[in-house]
Amino acid sequence: MSKNNTRAGIQLMIAATMIFAMQDAFSRHLAGTYNVFVVVMIRYWFFGAFAIAIALRHPRGFDHVARTHHPRLQILRGALLALQICVMVYAFVLLGLVESHAVFTSYPLLVAALSGPILGEMVGWRRWSAICIGFVGILIILRPGYTVFSPAALVPFCGAVMFAVYGLVTRFVSAKDGALTSFFWTGVIGAIVMTAIGIWSWEPMNGPDSILMAVLCVTGVLGHWLLIKCYELAEASAVQPFAYLQLVFVSIIGISVFNEVLQLNVVIGASLVVGAGVFTLLRTGKISAEKD
Repeated sequence: MSKNNTRAGIQLMIAATMIFAMQDAFSRHLAGTYNVFVVVMIRYWFFGAFAIAIALRHPRGFDHVARTHHPRLQILRGALLALQICVMVYAFVLLGLVESHAVFTSYPLLVAALSGPILGEMVGWRRWSAICIGFVGILIILRPGYTVFSPAALVPFCGAVMFAVYGLVTRFVSAKDGALTSFFWTGVIGAIVMTAIGIWSWEPMNGPDSILMAVLCVTGVLGHWLLIKCYELAEASAVQPFAYLQLVFVSIIGISVFNEVLQLNVVIGASLVVGAGVFTLLRTGKISAEKD
């Protein structure tokens, strides 16, 4: 499919970030009452079933979707993302949506920083400068109220590191594996890993929370589907900066629903992180275009 509809791609990205922000709010509420592993496990049951259903309905057959050139890396991707979601849901309970996401937005900077040692890509001085500015922003976010090396403060940062590694592995396997193949392995491996971890902590949910859990499952699939369609319509470099709107959406939800307080240090730090991240994304897209 030709990637020439940037406006539609941006609209889909914004819709996806709104859905993911709602998911984070649902996850924070549920994880405040139930075991984090159980919440993520049920979510992955639906995700895995949906991935299998798509593979079964594919015109070229289930085997075409499931076939991968990198089985070990696909298993690593699926397991890493599932565990990363657990870490971030736990961070929502510890620190709240606003502060957790303010730190998590550093992941594009981590992708740029790790792309050299992991993928062998060259990172110029401009992007290294942006990375340094972004990490200054993280320190500004974490300092007041928490020591910089507080375990609680480091939880969302660990989530960002895990997601950055996941993104780099995804980039590597995408050279030979299509988006649907990676989607399939993400859902199935995640469901297997979370079942192995979470089934031992099983606890029944009450009626209202069961409905909320069902909504979380459906919106999760919808959000991933919107992302797939987004990247089919537009280049990643054109739409990825709009993913930062998730920080805006979760901040609105955190303040209005969970009575979180938006501290000045979080605003200043997040602004530095987002600004550095957008510059890094645009710079990376420009370099890729010049190589093409």
